[in-house]
Order: sequence, then structure tokens, then C-alpha cells
Amino acid sequence: MFNREIVQKLEKWAASSPRKPLILRGARQVGKTSAVNLFGKSFETFISLNLEKGEDRRLFEQGLSVQDLGQAIRLHKNVSPAPGRTLLFIDEIQHSAEAIGMLRYFFEELPELFVISAGSLLDPLIRQKKVSFPVGRVSFLYMYPLSFREYLTALGETQLLEQMDKIPFPDFAHQTALGHFHRYALVGGMPEVIQNYLKTRDVASLGDIYHSLLATYLDDIEKYESGTASRIIRHCIETAPAETGRRIRFEGFGNSNYKSREVGEALRTLEQVMLLYLLYPTTSTELPASRNLRKSPRLQFLDSGLLNYSMRLQEHYFTHETLHDFYKGLIAEQIVGQELLAASEYHEKPIFWVREKKQSGAEVDFVLPHQGRLLPIEVKSGKSGTLRSLHQFVERADHPYAVRLYAGPFRKEEHKTPLGKRLILYNVPYFLASSLDNLLNQLSKRATELAG
Repeated sequence: MFNREIVQKLEKWAASSPRKPLILRGARQVGKTSAVNLFGKSFETFISLNLEKGEDRRLFEQGLSVQDLGQAIRLHKNVSPAPGRTLLFIDEIQHSAEAIGMLRYFFEELPELFVISAGSLLDPLIRQKKVSFPVGRVSFLYMYPLSFREYLTALGETQLLEQMDKIPFPDFAHQTALGHFHRYALVGGMPEVIQNYLKTRDVASLGDIYHSLLATYLDDIEKYESGTASRIIRHCIETAPAETGRRIRFEGFGNSNYKSREVGEALRTLEQVMLLYLLYPTTSTELPASRNLRKSPRLQFLDSGLLNYSMRLQEHYFTHETLHDFYKGLIAEQIVGQELLAASEYHEKPIFWVREKKQSGAEVDFVLPHQGRLLPIEVKSGKSGTLRSLHQFVERADHPYAVRLYAGPFRKEEHKTPLGKRLILYNVPYFLASSLDNLLNQLSKRATELAG
């Protein structure tokens, strides 16, 4: 079991009041069950159910009161009442509409019991089975593939992790961190992949695992839909890797004859089960920055390792010095987006910025709300003078700040935009993408202290 950052969030949930039953969301195979099992070790009593198993599922099908259900679960698992905290883990809860409905009664009638459920296909199956969801009676947490920090933790790179918390990041550790980040972008963050990579340190040996993971997602299709809808979802899974990082059109997606409505429904289903994400742009340079759903979204895939395997890109990693030089920079944007998503507190999808004019369009890779401002973030390899879209954003913004995530060391620079506006550019190594908000907070705090 890896020590995942979600465990700290589970501890925070356990200490909350009132504490609602928790639903842990995430794509298949991202480590939800392992994380809860690890968290369960801190409880005096830990009871685990898997509703893929008929004998566990039938406990919820008997129409028992929540009090009697609690006793039936203890009897079924041969667990006697004991002093201290008790955690009930209901895994694969999407297999039982009755179990989903029972969550509200755990909250209302057994508040002393800690209840966590997990599921990977909740939204499509809830819609399919017309399940009544206990809105307002449950809490949610979201789980993703391993982040770069979690990857370093799994590798036992404790010294490098200590340097990651230093602001600014020290130059002497830069090349080491960069090397690890490139390897992380290559293998991705799926727990089974990382577990096997730790044993062999051989990327070529991981092919069977990637293949098995992708096959599992394809096999799940019939659980989402059937008939034509199933074929469209399968097509979207198979072709999504080639479209990752690009702005897409639903009509004819992946060189198909499928209509916009059909593809849109399929991609939204895959987004609900967290296999991919549709990132929509904003046209605003100020907060609040609302997503413009009328404009073409950009596709973000679940995991860079699965993407690389699907596109047969792994062998090419070793022929390029930086991620920017590789696959038109799209892998760099994918892994940065992956890091930003994993760092979000409430499953907040990243946003990018566009200015679409016939003669002079512009696009900034990401925008980040920070201290009342909307900061533009470019994932680029060029010098500051070539950041045309970023300059256009700053010229329209109510502040002079911008961020470039790149392969180089941390540097703060001041420039002028083509229209003469002051530009304060923070050049940040892209392996610090998940720490960007904290880094900028600390830099702002230091600047305030020096000014005072």
C-alpha cells in the first residue's frame, strides 16, 4: 500500500462535525480500496464490505432498519461490538441502490458510526437504475492517480521531497527533480503500474499492466450503456488518447460519423467515471472566470502513462531532452493538467483562456484563481519574448502577473508587453505544478514582509 495524500483528507473528514457518510469517487484502479484499507488501520474496529459479492450485497436487500442492518453486518462479518471507533467501508456501492439509499439513515440514526463508501461507475449506473441519491446527507472526496509527490514518496525519495517544500526550489536539486518528473510523466501514476515499476525499474515490462487497465475500462462499457451508445463510448475510449491536449469537436470525433449529441453524451459519461475530462475555456481575464460551454473544450486524459502506452510514445521519451520537445508539448500540458487536478480541493477542473478573433486568436494553457486575481499559466519552452498569448492576456488583465511552467529553474523576471504594460513573470519548474498556489502565496508573503 502506498501512503496516499487522500489519507490526510480522510482524517480531516473523520474529525469533522457533523460527519456525514463519505463517498470516495475516482476511476477504477486509482487506489480507492487500498487507501481506505490503510486508513482503516487507525480504527479500533474496521468492517469492510464489497457489494460486488452477492452475500455482502444481500445484507442491504432485506429491508432492515439501519439499527438491525448494523447488527446484521456485524454478525455476517463475525465482529463483536468493542470500545473505540468503528469504520464501516462499503466498497463498490454502485452495485446496490438499497445501499446508496441507506447512507442517509446511517447519518441520521447511527451518527457514531464512521461510514465510507467507494464506487467507480456511480453516475451512469444511478441514472440507469433511477437510484434516489441522498442529497445533503453525504460528503464527497475525489481520488486520482498518484501525483508527483506521491510518486516520490513511493520511490522513497525523502531528501528530494524535503527540497520540494523549500521556496524557491534550490537550483542544486533541479536536475534530480527534473529527471524524476520526466520518468513520472512516462510511467504515469496508476498504483499497479507504480508498484511493478518499483520492483523492476523497467518501463518495457509494464506493457501488460497498461493493456490490462485499458481492457478493464473497455469491458466496463456494457455497464454504462448498451447498443449504439455502447459502441460510441468504446470508440471514444479508444480514440481519446490521440485527441488529448487538443481542442475537440464532438461532431465526427475521432474520425467517426457520429453526431455531436451522441459523442457529447458518450464523453460526458466517460467524464462522470473520471476516465477523461473536458476542460472548457474562459474568455475572462478577471474573477469570476466562468467556463464558456459554447466553445470547444480541450481533452484531458486520466493518466499520462496510459496515454503514452496507447499512443506508443514510450520509446521516444529517451530521445528528447525536455517534455516540451516531445509530442508537440502536449504531454507537458497533460501532466501539468493532471497535477493541477490532483491538487484541487473539490474536484475543480482546470480552466484555460482563449481570445478568438479572425486575425489574431490567442490561447493560454491554464488560468489559476489566486488571491483575488486570475493568473495566466503557460506550459512553454520558449523565451519570455515568444509568449504572445500570455502577453495578450496580461494586457487585458487588471494585474501584471503571469507564470511560465517549464524545464528550467525558478526565476522571477520583469518585462514589457508589446503595448508597454509591465509584466512580472514567474518562471517555475513544471515539477512544482501541484505546489504552485502555495509557492505563489509564500512569494507574496515575502514580498509584503520586505516592503514592510
